[in-house]
Amino acid sequence: MNGTFRVGNLFGIPFFVNASWFLVLGLVTWQYGGQLAFLFPALGPVAPWMLGLFTALLLFASVLAHELGHSWVAIKQGIGVKSISLFLFGGLANLERESKTPAEAFWVAIAGPLVSLFLSGSLTAIGIGAGLTGPAAAIVGLLASINLVLALFNLIPGLPLDGGNILKAIVWKITGNPYKGIIFASRVGQIVGWIAIATGIFGNIWNLVIGWFLLQNAGQSAQYGTVQNELAGLTAADAVTAESPIVPENLSLREFANNYVIGNAQNWRRYLVTDDAGQLVGAIEIDELKTIPTGSWPQVLVKELLKPIEFSTTVKPELSLLEVVTLLEQLKVQELPVIRENGVLVGLVEKAEIARLLQRRAQANPV
Repeated sequence: MNGTFRVGNLFGIPFFVNASWFLVLGLVTWQYGGQLAFLFPALGPVAPWMLGLFTALLLFASVLAHELGHSWVAIKQGIGVKSISLFLFGGLANLERESKTPAEAFWVAIAGPLVSLFLSGSLTAIGIGAGLTGPAAAIVGLLASINLVLALFNLIPGLPLDGGNILKAIVWKITGNPYKGIIFASRVGQIVGWIAIATGIFGNIWNLVIGWFLLQNAGQSAQYGTVQNELAGLTAADAVTAESPIVPENLSLREFANNYVIGNAQNWRRYLVTDDAGQLVGAIEIDELKTIPTGSWPQVLVKELLKPIEFSTTVKPELSLLEVVTLLEQLKVQELPVIRENGVLVGLVEKAEIARLLQRRAQANPV
């Protein structure tokens, strides 16, 4: 995220704040410091603003506790937490992966609001039980109210809010498909966003800002869910590049040049080479042809220019395309060979071809 600064670690989790956080910190300090100065003139000219800053920091500490709630449950499920960030609209716990079951996803989602409800109840009890008065009572009361609002707002059933993730888990449980849950909860989030914007038109600028935020993020979530759902329904075999660059090792260089290189629209610079059983044995570079006189091409076989090739991993034709994409991202490669159980090379699956496949399907089935 641009303008984000790392400020340390919390329980081993990298902690970041966005530049927008400082803007909100200043606004809350100014607004609440002014209220304290008006309500308690005996505080003098400086103390209200110091208390306003202290209150603003405690408000962000509440948001941080909310995100730590998500993180703690995720860690208990064996999910790593990449970072926690505070920004204009609150906080975000960045998890390494999704939960494996709807129930686990539900508990990760609801943990944050439960922490906020606990803080609200605890602060209310402290305020009443300790008989606080004056600025202390006002600050504790504000913190209790803000935590209650934080919990209730996040329980709105639309992504990217926690309530949206709860709704996603419920739909996942009913349909057995996590991506349908994402799509449904994202659509609800977009509806909530439009409602917020509609009410904000009448003068509530924060509703406009929140509505825009929900629309942007819910739209991205819906797009992500749609793509993931498409990928989950396809296999590696569906995305194998047509006319993958594969040649048999016993082909002569003349046959190789005439049948594969000349007029090759895809302009392959390297071809995979297979043996008589169709198994991968190496690769041949187009530039290697230059090392052999053209008059000798009919007598020289492809296998004589063979170079060893190693892929960090291979995939089977029936593997989910979603898992293939995950592998491509993890390994930071553009292509992977698709090999059957018996070792026969089927072809290459490439990032570019996957994108083209999804584009063709989208055009054939417009929303």
